[in-house]
This record gives sequence, structure tokens and C-alpha cells, in this order.
Amino acid sequence: MAETECPLCGGTGWKIVEREGLSAAERCSCQNRDRSAEMLERARIPVNYRDDRFENFSDRGSPELRMILTMLLRYCDEFPRVEPPGLLLIGEPGTGKTHLAVAVLKRLIESGFAGVFMDYQMLLERIRASYDPASGESPREAYETALESEVLLLDDLGAHRVTDWVEDTVTSIITHRCNERRPLIATTNLPDPDMGGKVIERLPEGAAARYDIRTTLLDRIGMRARSRLFEMCRVIRMPKVGDYRIAMRRQP
Repeated sequence: MAETECPLCGGTGWKIVEREGLSAAERCSCQNRDRSAEMLERARIPVNYRDDRFENFSDRGSPELRMILTMLLRYCDEFPRVEPPGLLLIGEPGTGKTHLAVAVLKRLIESGFAGVFMDYQMLLERIRASYDPASGESPREAYETALESEVLLLDDLGAHRVTDWVEDTVTSIITHRCNERRPLIATTNLPDPDMGGKVIERLPEGAAARYDIRTTLLDRIGMRARSRLFEMCRVIRMPKVGDYRIAMRRQP
């Protein structure tokens, strides 16, 4: 199907405007739309999240979620004049962390800022593969993207067993972005006791053990990365509202 020609500029990208009796040419708004669409494509947002926006986020009647939504909208409106520059969303699976993070990324892209979505575990696998010439990965491409992208969305932070290499790699990425004040939007399911997350949970009666000691964010990314992360990000603790995915499956 042929593209519809813009009625304002006729497809030229410029429109004529009158100011104080004088004619002048200025960029047509269709150029901004085209640029945003191109930048969204480059953001590599997974298909599963491409429709996620603020407008279709369900607050599930939670005043806490509504407050978080309002805060994130304000963050987008004030960006890049925000302090700290990044966001860290912490909470249980299915509470809407990735939906909100993607909504923020999209809104920033629509405002003209370039950004990219990266799954934490996939990022580490791509960086590791880039050391192998037979893998087909461009040398250090994933690593350089994580370091230098204007805005980085790092989803599911800590979702990888910890090794010295993993800890060093994630520390270098977070430290570089912190030092250069490049915004990082991160999500994690891992608890952090300093943010009110429970590390020890009582198990139901009849379980083999009475308590479960949970892996923390510190356990998975190390002290240095955690310290830098908290320096560069506003921490948002998602309320316990249940798993939205499971709730949707239960609906008749």
C-alpha cells in the first residue's frame, strides 16, 4: 500500500507558515513522527511489549500504582532535567515493572531521545558470544550499545547466576553510565532489604523447610554495581498487587 502523502507539506518535509506578514518554511510535524517511528524500531523493544504504554497500563485499583504512574509521567515531562537521571523498578513478577519501563522509554523516544531495550540475561550472552569469532556477533557491539546508548532499558536485572565475569561486566556498564550521567531504566524481581524487600520468607505449613532465604540484588550484581545503581537511579518499589499475567488467565 502506498504511503499517504502528508496534507500539510505534500511529502516535502517542509511547510510554509506566515509570521507577521512574512512567509517562512519550517519542518513539518510529519518529520518528527517519521523520526520517532524509526527510533522506536531501533529501540529493539520485544514484540511482547510493543503495545505497552501509559495509556493501557492497569493500576488494578491500587492507589500506590496510580501514584507511581503519576510520578513516571512527571519524570518523562521533566526529562532530561531530572535528578537522579535513572529509574530502578523493584517488585514481584507480574506487578507491571516492564510495562511501565517500556512506557517510559517510548515516551522519551517520542520526545526525541534515542533509547534501546536490552534483556539482562540476553545482553550478557551476547557480550560473551562476541568474544567468539564463530558466533556471528559483531565484536563488542552489545557491550558498546549498553555503554553508550542515550537511554538504556535493562530488563530483569540480576537474572543470571553470578560469576566474577558477570559481576565485573555489569559493574563496568553501570559505573560507566553513572559517571557519564547516561540514564538507565532498570527492572528487577530481586529483593533489596534496604528498599523494604523481604529476604527471608516463611513457607506454608507442610513444606520441607520452614523458611526460604531469597537471593538479593546484592547477591547477583555485587556491592559496587549496587552502590552505583542506587546513586544514579530513583528506586521505585512496586506494591504487592499479585501477578497480573496469572490474574488475566483466570478471567472467564
